[in-house]
Amino acid sequence: MIGHITKDGAIAGPKVLEHMVDCVLQFEGDRNHVFRILRSTKNRFGSTNELGIFEMKMTGLEEVSNPSDVLITNRNQELSGVAIAASMEGLRPMLIETQALVSSAVYGTPQRSSTGFNLRRLSMLLAVLEKRCGFKLGMKDVFLNMAGGIKVDDPAIDLAVICSILSSSEDIPVDSNYCFAAEVGLSGELRPVTRLDQRISEAEKLGFDKIFISEFAMKGVSAQNFDIEIVPASKIEEIFSHLFG
Repeated sequence: MIGHITKDGAIAGPKVLEHMVDCVLQFEGDRNHVFRILRSTKNRFGSTNELGIFEMKMTGLEEVSNPSDVLITNRNQELSGVAIAASMEGLRPMLIETQALVSSAVYGTPQRSSTGFNLRRLSMLLAVLEKRCGFKLGMKDVFLNMAGGIKVDDPAIDLAVICSILSSSEDIPVDSNYCFAAEVGLSGELRPVTRLDQRISEAEKLGFDKIFISEFAMKGVSAQNFDIEIVPASKIEEIFSHLFG
């Protein structure tokens, strides 16, 4: 089969080719990183939520059985601008390192740059921080990066993003044994996310001490089943006071 693929990775033109086949697989990844994600965008005989993560080596592509270990680095060092998010890729829980850099806008117009994260959502989160929490970031450059070249669209990563931004802005490190899993609403409230048990289990397996989640998600979580400390909160101000005092 021969088909045309756009720069965005979609099958261009009429959807005849997509309708004819039983399965459509596509690789995602940055050519400057070694990791590749294999997604099933169409599957007549199985789930499209499954995905595979591979690493490019000298001998070819090899499966990464535990990507969370690979995507998190420097846990022994306290670095500002770094926060760990408990994310989901398909049905697989992954802990992803979010990195932020906030600095004064030297050239007058503040820059907003994002790698692996939606730039419009970043702008929305910055607006929430300025309007609801009083942090003046309007005249500062903000750069955001998902470590490992991974592209993330899980809303549960919102809390880790804003924590990494404020950590860089105030130059105060977030404890490397903390991780975050909550969506942030326009009024600054923390919203629950799906498959929270799996996210907590993954964080516990990798040795994290605390995970910060939405207070409204506690109904479906039994804290007695986990050794990791679960910290619920209803607004992002509660998270800031816990992290930065």
